[in-house]
Amino acid sequence: MLNAHTDEHYMKQAFMEAQKAYEEGEVPVGAVIVARNQIIARAHNLTECLQDVTAHAEILAFTAAADFLGGKYLKGCTLYVTLEPCVMCAGASYWTQLDRVVIGARDEKRGFSRIQEPLLHPRTFLEFGLMATESSELLTRFFQDKRRIQKL
Repeated sequence: MLNAHTDEHYMKQAFMEAQKAYEEGEVPVGAVIVARNQIIARAHNLTECLQDVTAHAEILAFTAAADFLGGKYLKGCTLYVTLEPCVMCAGASYWTQLDRVVIGARDEKRGFSRIQEPLLHPRTFLEFGLMATESSELLTRFFQDKRRIQKL
């Protein structure tokens, strides 16, 4: 049994959110935010459902976590996200002052790390690669399905 207080456990929870997004026809990205070994927020992309380009998993998770904590700063929290955040989400994470960001797959086209200037808060610790293969495969399958449907 997987220990409930490990990075792997929390990333699996984020991956479950990404799977929900996939099932709903959303780009399959999932996120959870953890504070003191407790998931305080979980979200997945809802840009299509809400018709809101800012309804990324990370943004929705930040809002839910801030509501849970009763304040805008997420110090002492870790964001687990299945895909490298875009510039918008990385910028938002800067203002939350997260302690850690754990990322599954890299986003070579739109990920924040392609920008030369640091976008995360200077005290935020960053980790890449946890469940990268699973996250990448889900994204690849999603876009292959989209292209297949568009050809029909």
